[in-house]
Amino acid sequence: MKYKTSNSNIDRLKELLAVLPHQPGIYQFFDSSGTIIYIGKAKDLKKRVSSYFSKQHEHRKTALLVRNIVDIKHMVVESEQDALLLENNLIKKYQPRYNIRLKDDKSYPWICIKNEPFPRVFKTRNLVRDGSRYFGPYTSIYTVQTLLDLFKSEYKLRTCNYNLSKENIDSGKFKVCLEYHIGNCLGPCEGYISEEKYNEGIGDITDILKGNVSGVIKHLELLMADMSSQLKFEEAVKIKEKYDSLKRYQSRSTVVSPVITDVDVFSIDENETHAFINYLKIIKGAIIQTFTLEIKKGLEETKKELLMAGIVDIRQKIFSNAREILVPFKLDQILENVEFKVPQRGDKKQLLDLSVRNAKYFRLEKEKQTVLKNPQIRTDRILSTIKKDLQLQQLPELIECFDNSNLQGTHPVAACVVFKNAKPLKREYRHFNIKTVEGPNDFASMEEVVYRRYKRLLDEEKALPQLIVIDGGKGQLSSAVNALDKLNLRGKITIIGIAKRLEEIYFPGDSVPVYINKNSETLKIIQQLRDEAHRFGITFHRNKRSNSFIGSELNTIEGVGEKTAEKLLKAFKSVKNIREQSVDSIAKVIGKSKAKVIFTYFKAEHGSK
Repeated sequence: MKYKTSNSNIDRLKELLAVLPHQPGIYQFFDSSGTIIYIGKAKDLKKRVSSYFSKQHEHRKTALLVRNIVDIKHMVVESEQDALLLENNLIKKYQPRYNIRLKDDKSYPWICIKNEPFPRVFKTRNLVRDGSRYFGPYTSIYTVQTLLDLFKSEYKLRTCNYNLSKENIDSGKFKVCLEYHIGNCLGPCEGYISEEKYNEGIGDITDILKGNVSGVIKHLELLMADMSSQLKFEEAVKIKEKYDSLKRYQSRSTVVSPVITDVDVFSIDENETHAFINYLKIIKGAIIQTFTLEIKKGLEETKKELLMAGIVDIRQKIFSNAREILVPFKLDQILENVEFKVPQRGDKKQLLDLSVRNAKYFRLEKEKQTVLKNPQIRTDRILSTIKKDLQLQQLPELIECFDNSNLQGTHPVAACVVFKNAKPLKREYRHFNIKTVEGPNDFASMEEVVYRRYKRLLDEEKALPQLIVIDGGKGQLSSAVNALDKLNLRGKITIIGIAKRLEEIYFPGDSVPVYINKNSETLKIIQQLRDEAHRFGITFHRNKRSNSFIGSELNTIEGVGEKTAEKLLKAFKSVKNIREQSVDSIAKVIGKSKAKVIFTYFKAEHGSK
């Protein structure tokens, strides 16, 4: 369905479009209440904005956006990068209705090195632009706490919020507190440690948070050796404690390759409503940070547009200045001093693959959480996917699947399994003994059971399925369609066949099969139906063959008919049990005369053995 642009303010909009420049910039669409409803960027403002009004929009949301535009404002910038950055900041500020939504990261902690004399180092969820340095965001609170514990124990940082200016310290304004007396602080408030010495520890902490752990470890090794050579063993032991702590922290980092340094890695996964951008930060061959951004889609954004929006947002958050960025597909080189690379092999390709897996796992976890809150969401999604993939008129709330089973033409049977809302409805499963077909004829057998199934449902006025799946290729499908024709149901129920070898989907009258993506939920449900029908049919077939064999052994005894055999099997469950009974026990079931015949037969059989 196509939606036509309709706007009473179209003449004024044409005037605004006419004066737009062929320059890079951002544009803002306003509705009748003066609210910004969309913000976009453009390499050429005139071409991009005019495109909204020069064509019909198949996407309903885009058409609704255009209908609601009453005013347009724009801003020219120097480059595409400036347009990209400005667009990102304005979207986060105004959160327009039709734009993507960048999920707020207030739930993730950062580590702050405060911009002050004798800096404090602490966890925070609020970023204040006061010159302080922030590292993060961290998705694991355990990682944050581990780092803070390391800094507290090894560098004895202050935790008070005093203004430790030189004047205040020299005047003796503050006195050391309990933290000093229990050995957790070095007492900068009374000048017990110089600012220069204190800042050496802050330098180490900064390097650690940047990922340069090995540099700090090397520095501590040299310092430890120097203290030992001066016979300052107590100081050497304290340095060794820091050294050991950092070595343990370093061992928990994922080392990729010592030759890869200062690289950002980005990948994307998505579903119908959201995109998930995963980020890995690599410093000196180790992954020191990972983060996944969730984006709610707005209009018809491409994967490239979503990924670029995520890259800009994440790099602003983490203050990254890496010049090499690994991505899963080619992107325009919009960002200055940055090179996008798509690795094809080696360690960098493995890094990208790891990021792709992280994005996928994050998406799956989000979807699982959503389903746990509302299981119907998953059901609706699967049914909608099947409807879309198979071009159905209705949601396939009821699906039935048929399978034939026979062994070398003996005991032909069929099975019908029923799925309701994409889940097995076992109480509605049905077995069929083939009645009208002689010999091994799968086509005729399929026509018989499909006819019998839906003739009965019609007679009993029960609900019909929206989709029928036939386990077999074009031949079995044609036979099933013949049955629907006889019942005047053709066209009222969608029917398909699935060929086993290549998982080909056939539609009636179409010689060319449809191939559904092997990872599609549609194919998985169809395969599950097929496998369940096969299992159900085979079980019935085996039981029938087994009963037939047992019955035939009793029937070989002269004077024992089918009814007598049934009574014996019902009473004693198996031929083995019958063989072990006394004549009196058997007589209680079938009478004395026949009991003697049975008992004599098995006694003679035993004697012959």
